[in-house]
Amino acid sequence: MSKVQNLEKILDEFGPHLHDAPDEGWLADRVIDRMVPTHCPYCGVQCGINLLVENEKVVGFEPRYDFPVNDGRLCPKGVTAYLQVHHPDRLTHPLIKRNGNFEKASWDEALDLVVAKFKEIQAKYGKNALGVYSGSSLTTEKTYLAGKFARVGLGTKYVDYNGRLCMVSAGAGNYKAFGVDRAANPWSDIPMAEVLIIAGSNCAETFPILNKFLWQQRDNGGRWIIVDPRATATARQGDLHLQLKPGTDVAVANGILNVIIREGLIDNDFIAAHTNDWEAARAAAEKFTPDVASQISGVPAEKIVAAGQLYGRAKTGMIMHARGIEHHSNGVDNVLSYINIVLATGKIGSAGRGYGTITGQGNGQGGREMGQKADQLPGQRSISDPEHRKYICEVWGISEDELPEAGVSVVEMFDKMREGEVKGFISLCNNGMVSLPDVNRIRQSLEGLEFNVNIDFLMSEASRYADVILPGTSWAEDEGVTASAEARVIKINKAIEPIGDSRTDWWILCEIAKRMGRGEFFKFSGPRDIFDEMRVASKGGKADYYGMSYEKIERQNGVMWPCPTEESTGTPRMFEDFKFYLPDGKAKFHPIEYKGPKEVPDEEYPLILTTGRVVYQYLSGNQTRRIGFLVQQCPEPYVEIHPETAAKLGISDGERVKVLSRRGEGVFPALVVSTIRRDTIFIPYHWGEQQAANQLTNPALDPVSKIPEYKACSARIEKIHSRELPILGTARKGTSQSEVQRGK
Repeated sequence: MSKVQNLEKILDEFGPHLHDAPDEGWLADRVIDRMVPTHCPYCGVQCGINLLVENEKVVGFEPRYDFPVNDGRLCPKGVTAYLQVHHPDRLTHPLIKRNGNFEKASWDEALDLVVAKFKEIQAKYGKNALGVYSGSSLTTEKTYLAGKFARVGLGTKYVDYNGRLCMVSAGAGNYKAFGVDRAANPWSDIPMAEVLIIAGSNCAETFPILNKFLWQQRDNGGRWIIVDPRATATARQGDLHLQLKPGTDVAVANGILNVIIREGLIDNDFIAAHTNDWEAARAAAEKFTPDVASQISGVPAEKIVAAGQLYGRAKTGMIMHARGIEHHSNGVDNVLSYINIVLATGKIGSAGRGYGTITGQGNGQGGREMGQKADQLPGQRSISDPEHRKYICEVWGISEDELPEAGVSVVEMFDKMREGEVKGFISLCNNGMVSLPDVNRIRQSLEGLEFNVNIDFLMSEASRYADVILPGTSWAEDEGVTASAEARVIKINKAIEPIGDSRTDWWILCEIAKRMGRGEFFKFSGPRDIFDEMRVASKGGKADYYGMSYEKIERQNGVMWPCPTEESTGTPRMFEDFKFYLPDGKAKFHPIEYKGPKEVPDEEYPLILTTGRVVYQYLSGNQTRRIGFLVQQCPEPYVEIHPETAAKLGISDGERVKVLSRRGEGVFPALVVSTIRRDTIFIPYHWGEQQAANQLTNPALDPVSKIPEYKACSARIEKIHSRELPILGTARKGTSQSEVQRGK
């Protein structure tokens, strides 16, 4: 059982420490040996950048002006991304925990221990006693390999990925309505839309470069409707802001559809020819008059009417959404309620008429296509479909009875750790002690494991619980492909060799599989070999990569799938022929009733807590909380609170307050702002330990997608009496309270 001991020593040795300069500092007389075109490792925009290499070290960057998505633009994270490559905190040797301390080991020693423990656990408890948890900031080759490694290398059904915390409500909604999971339109369609509905996405902070397309749409005379509980930077730029209570998205979307129906703005011809189940969806929406929707959501009825009229009357229009509507116990219903609006107006399948999810992680799209999901096989195939299973078994060269059945979501996998069913664990490219809900329960799960292995290139909050840490590589030390939010498959290029004694993630997984006696299925010499097998595995699937090659991807500046043949150039816009991926080729409406969040305010917890991102940090913060400039801009989490709510509680701006939910508590500086609802508070979630927003969040899951309810839970704020000054706005800034106090 692996508990964290000697935390101060771990922090001193492995950080996070602040770092602001390239290797050997800022030198004016550098001689750049080569410039390597690649892409940013952060969000789903996947901006093009060039890495500058001198003496086999990444010493700088330039934005790429040849890549059509960012055209030379980068956000603050992209500008500083190269600084993580040679960061002093990099893990460069295998580590084995002995007596609570991480000690350097050889690869043979570390891998022999991993394999011996894995074999021991499976011999004692069965194949499914091991769990695999992967990520969506990996290349697609690695995500493909993670699924195969779990099912073929270890023989376990328990595999899932951290996109379960991000994209799965959108994916499930897309499957139900369209039969396929990807954005229907390329981003180049955005400027051609007369009206945009942006629901639950603060693009200005979380996808800054996407704003290029939004402002082109505005320059063309376009209008924005923003649906968000906060008056974010995006909402403040919009024409109409529907500032709803967190968790009431279905009421708002059904209210908009009600207006569209009432005013005769539906496309009857499209509905009749290309959809099913309209009447049931219509009957559900007709219950949500603007007044009813307003009573539930808190959005004035006249704004709901204005939104329905604006979108309904427009000849072209697009709806885009992100985690704000997806991170809910009714996240799939939220997604489907907005898709109903798209289908009712027939705004799909042509330029400026469409729908899409704004993917959060860099490879959030590719990471959910090639088989690392609990219920999925490569090519967006279902692990429960006999024909799909048969095809993949033929590609992998295994018998059908060797392929495990579907496992469970990662949140449920952590439940099974506490229940004693999952005894051993291997994770890569994730940080569950920051990103999973109710982290106090997650801590119990990790502490109860018999053996825990982590693959990473930086020590994370979750890594501290590992028995063995295997040092992987940064994105600059390997090659492969990712798929951006618009399903553009792009090429990541290798700039340098792995630093120190680190190894690529794919090599580590293959080596473990070989030592487990499954080497015949993992005879890969590099990413290109994995890519070629993945192409075949995806052939004929919904996410068909078969016609792609590394050369075609680079020649075209990305290929949007499906790309089924070598002659194909890809599919930038889906459904142009109004043929959908459901059995009869028609899209499907869904009648959506309002359920609301699992927790609602009461006397004990009178506020609604919602969480989200800030522009200067990324996901669990394991990379960005080490970059001095980014930390200086946003050194720690805070709690946004409306001035009237703050006044009632006697709270001043910058004062530290205690935030409590039924699961935990944390202390945060108050940020008193008029941009949030009076009944709502907001905390960004990029920090761990005592600063983790996910000490508070509700682990309730959507019944279909199994996504946790990050965006709505009941909370309260308590005034505390402390002379400690807030960190916000001071000269000394760090990545955590403990480090600030040590002056790091």
